[in-house]
Amino acid sequence: MAAVHSVLKHATCPESIFFHFIAAEFDPASPRVLAQLVRSTFPSLNFKVHIFREDAVINLISSSIRQALENPLNYARNYLGDMLDLCVDRVIYLDSDVVVVDDIHKLWTATLSGARVIGAPEYCHTNFTKYFTDVFWSDPDMSGAFTSARRKPCYFNTGVMVMDLVRWREGNYRGRIEKWMEVQRKTRIYELGSLPPFLLVFAGDVEAMDHRWNQHGLGGDNVRGTCRSLHPGPVSLLHWSGKGKPWVRLDAKKPCKVDHLWEPYDLYISNNEGHYYPHNDNHHSSGFFTGSGYL
Repeated sequence: MAAVHSVLKHATCPESIFFHFIAAEFDPASPRVLAQLVRSTFPSLNFKVHIFREDAVINLISSSIRQALENPLNYARNYLGDMLDLCVDRVIYLDSDVVVVDDIHKLWTATLSGARVIGAPEYCHTNFTKYFTDVFWSDPDMSGAFTSARRKPCYFNTGVMVMDLVRWREGNYRGRIEKWMEVQRKTRIYELGSLPPFLLVFAGDVEAMDHRWNQHGLGGDNVRGTCRSLHPGPVSLLHWSGKGKPWVRLDAKKPCKVDHLWEPYDLYISNNEGHYYPHNDNHHSSGFFTGSGYL
């Protein structure tokens, strides 16, 4: 809800935005409940809830360093070309732990040059070896995905991506990612969840976006759970990737310094019994929503 609220608050033309929500088929909070909650919070919003069939990926998921990374919904981005209607030819994929503080239209109009399928902020000085095991790097057939002259691998965070779904479907990129997941099931080549197969397919062939569009890592250290500060430079999108989430830390009265940036967009308040209900403030539901567009 905070992510949606932030997108609408900063959009110059919110009536042009369409939201696609991905819900787990067997989640205790059913897709119908999600749809009712969104509709009651944003009465004029144009949106659709898509049900992600977990059996499409459950047999491809391997264990990870954190159990949360094994959630099938982490892999839903691999199946957007199948879940969304064929008329949807481009999306902005956003994780739910983000706050947008700029006009999302600026990201929407980004050019994907050549035959590139996705655009995202790149980080080419990251130690890329840490994302894969020694088994991977010692096998020239596998490590050759990165050591070929054509590709200089750069890290990118998959929580914020512009995606050309026409090229995605035509290139069968879902199948390419699944092939690496099948390799992982047989020979452990990485420790993280859904990120490494994306890197294997796309790293070195991503349209580099300005870093301001994914100020990631605000969830803190993945192992120790310690706080992190903002990176230097301008910010258009704040991303609480990592172990800690701002709503949990705020509820526990143990927020990190950056968590106060989330709080103005959080439309939920707690009652005395610890339950939550929508904070129905008029400023977040002023009339909009037709058109095609964003995820």
